[in-house]
Amino acid sequence: MSAAVFPPPPAKLLPVIGIEERFPVRRVYCVGRNYAAHAVEMGHNPDREAPFFFQKNPDNLLLPGLSFPYPSLSANVHHEVECYVALQSGGADIALDNALGCVYGYGVAVDFTRRDIQDEAKTKSRPWEMAKAFEHSAPVSEIARAADIGHREEGAITLSRNGAEVQRGDLNQMIWKVPEIIAELSRYVTLAPGDVILTGTPSGVGPVSRGDHISCAIETVAKLAFDVI
Repeated sequence: MSAAVFPPPPAKLLPVIGIEERFPVRRVYCVGRNYAAHAVEMGHNPDREAPFFFQKNPDNLLLPGLSFPYPSLSANVHHEVECYVALQSGGADIALDNALGCVYGYGVAVDFTRRDIQDEAKTKSRPWEMAKAFEHSAPVSEIARAADIGHREEGAITLSRNGAEVQRGDLNQMIWKVPEIIAELSRYVTLAPGDVILTGTPSGVGPVSRGDHISCAIETVAKLAFDVI
């Protein structure tokens, strides 16, 4: 094997509840507008339509216990609490009945969005990756293994800012369920072990400021708390 011109960056490794081994991240995918109330909140029709996807980078994930540094070039950064799915296997054109077999585990994450940058990009019909895929833009909890907790089809998902609950939904409110998300995404890309999928946010998204304390949870799955600095 040829030597690299400089040392390759280390893999992003996510902690797993109950074991010392960590989960190596390959890619990070996100599902847009997957809760009806949030679709309405963002000015869109909540009727079931084909899901759409965007990406963050593996090194955008912020590990548990670390603070979220407020990003530059933005004055309107919004929190979006989400359930994330960690895959242990993958493939292309995965059958719906086989999709849950790809899941290693679940966790809670926050998809931070530079809303002002996103809104400007939308008005100009430009891509909005710079509003989503920026440094530390996805704080994540430890992974709860599906072998330990099963596959949750319902359960409260919440986010509180400075002790006041601002987002609340239920996993059963997802327009596209986890098996459907995996099957549909695998039509576009070849999924693989190490892929992480954020599955959308309930309504109640809103801005954060430096000094805020954020806590979020998915019932019987995972919890996450951090400061905005």
